[in-house]
Order: sequence, then structure tokens, then C-alpha cells
Amino acid sequence: MTDTGETAQGEQEQPERGERRRGRRVLRISLLVLAVLILLAAGGGWWAYSHLNSNIDSVDLDQAIGDNRPKKVVAGAQNILVLGSDSRAGANGELDHGNVSGARSDTAMLVHIPEGHARATAVSIPRDTLVTRPECKDADGEAVSSADRVMFNSIYSLAGPACVVKTVEQLSGIRVDHFVEVDFAGFKGLVDALGGVTVTLDKPMSGAKGGLKLEAGTHRLDGEQSLKFVRTRYGYGDGSDLGRIGLQQQFLMAMLSEIKKQDALGNPARLYKLADAATKSLTTDSDLGSLTALADFAQGMKGVDPSTMETIMLPVAYDKADPNRVVVAQPQAGLLWEALRTDRQIPAEARKSPASAPKG
Repeated sequence: MTDTGETAQGEQEQPERGERRRGRRVLRISLLVLAVLILLAAGGGWWAYSHLNSNIDSVDLDQAIGDNRPKKVVAGAQNILVLGSDSRAGANGELDHGNVSGARSDTAMLVHIPEGHARATAVSIPRDTLVTRPECKDADGEAVSSADRVMFNSIYSLAGPACVVKTVEQLSGIRVDHFVEVDFAGFKGLVDALGGVTVTLDKPMSGAKGGLKLEAGTHRLDGEQSLKFVRTRYGYGDGSDLGRIGLQQQFLMAMLSEIKKQDALGNPARLYKLADAATKSLTTDSDLGSLTALADFAQGMKGVDPSTMETIMLPVAYDKADPNRVVVAQPQAGLLWEALRTDRQIPAEARKSPASAPKG
């Protein structure tokens, strides 16, 4: 979402209430989308297992990260790092008018499912948070040195998803059991397979800096328009990254509604088209890297109701040296991670962020 982190100083967003509302949407919807992708993949397995299975990319976290990982505290709990990435390579880069290239981690959520698998808590990590990047290996197995005060979303583009997992483990002290990445560019094919997705805007999009131009009201978007929609930042609302997260949340919910409306899961021919598009955009850890594994995982998580999922934004504060960046706020963040690590109730203090996330 952030290109290199241009941020406007000055005005702040509505602090906690607005953040909490946006945080609930992004995390709830991202889990819903993950569940739908898993169901699509599992449902299509009986029909064309080999082809769909070959669509899924996977990463061996143990090999890439090594043995220096947090210990599992509660055996039956599950911790899943969900990344929404935005690949700008090839034809997809044309939609950006040459502004950016490569791939970035747009959305990051650590989803904690306590022992018993009856509920879930998801913690959103702001992309512009300054963190310490641990020593790790990139996608080619080359060593990447550690570094202090790097933007969280820069780690993905430099060193790949395994290094993001290791960063989150170091940040939280929580062992990540599974990793799931969904490429936003993959939604283009998914939307076209659905015949479009309907969204409603309460204010117009100006189309600034290559974004989508739309009047306020209801619109039917095709795949290319949908990709522009989820990438729009400067031309809508206050132009902040959190605003763009809100658009992505809205789009993903609209896509889920379209799938339900068309009864896509009950139509084998349509299901195959959707599953083919969905699995092409999916990367998982090696333990989830097959349709069978995804189906088994989904079966084990069926007791989790996304509508009751608790969502929290990682507590952050403005960085003193660079007010356009944020740093992890203590002791709030420490209390939050400890509660999740031990399957305990999250204290009220851990839900408070000293500053709203910055614009930019």
C-alpha cells in the first residue's frame, strides 16, 4: 500500500474509534476471504485436483527461518500470518503508470485461534511501523543481514515472506504455525470469473495519480477496475493508507457477497473457474501447500465464526525522529502479545494506541 512511505504531516485521523472500526473490517474480511479461498480450493479438488493443486505456491518456513523460533506455549492454539501482497510485475505494473515496481506486502495480520478453535483474534500490523529486521534468508536462499528501524512492509520486497514471518515472530514472541499470502493481482481473474463485483461509494473517487475515477454511488467493476479500486489511495477520502485499507476491505466483502449471491459454491462449472483463479493467487507454508491440506485445515477451523472475530490494531505511537512513521507502543503491545501467546484475555490497556496511525 505504501509506495516508499510518502506521508503528509499535520492532521490526524479520528483516533481510536475510526481505527478500531477499520481494523475490525480489514481483519474480519481478510479471514473471510481466506476461508472462501480454502473452500474454493477444497471444493474444486474432486473435480480437477491436479491442475488446481499445481496452482498453489508454498514456502518451507522451517528451512528458510531455521531453528531460532519462539516455542509453542499452548499446544492446541493456532497462529496464522495472513499477508495481502500486491505484485506490480509484468502486465499488472501497467495499471500503476510506472509509479512502482516489484511486490509489496500491503496487509499483514497475525490471526490467533485459541485452543478449542471456537473464536479468533486478529492483530493488524501497520505497514509503516519501524521494526528490527532479523537476519534471515531471501527466496533464493541468500543471507539477508539484520537491520534496525526498517519499515515493516519493506521486508517482503527485500527478503520475501519467510523473513516477514521471522520478523513477526521476533516482534511478538509468538510462534507462527501457518502462513497464507493472497496476491491482489489474482483478484482480477477472480472478479472476471464472477462476471464483476458491485461496490457502493459514499463519496467520489477523483482518479488522482492513476487511481480509479468513480462518482459516488453504486458501480459494477470488472477485473481491471477492481484491481485499480483496491490500489486507489490518493484520490479517495483523506488519501491515507488506512483509507486504502478500507477500500480493500469493502471490495473483499463485496466479492464475498457476489460469490454467495451467485451460489458459486453450488455450481461445479463456476466453482472450478473461481477455484482456478483463486489458487493462482495463493501462496502458503509448505504444510498447507496442497488442496488436501487446505481442506483439512479448513475443517479444523470450522468452529470459528468470522462474524464474532475480535480485531485489534497493533498499538503504535508516532516516531519521535520521523513523525511520518510509527513505532510499536509499549507496554501496550507487550501486554497484547503476552495475552495471545498464553491464550488469556486481552487486557483493556493493550487495546489502546497512543496515536492514530499516520497518513501516508
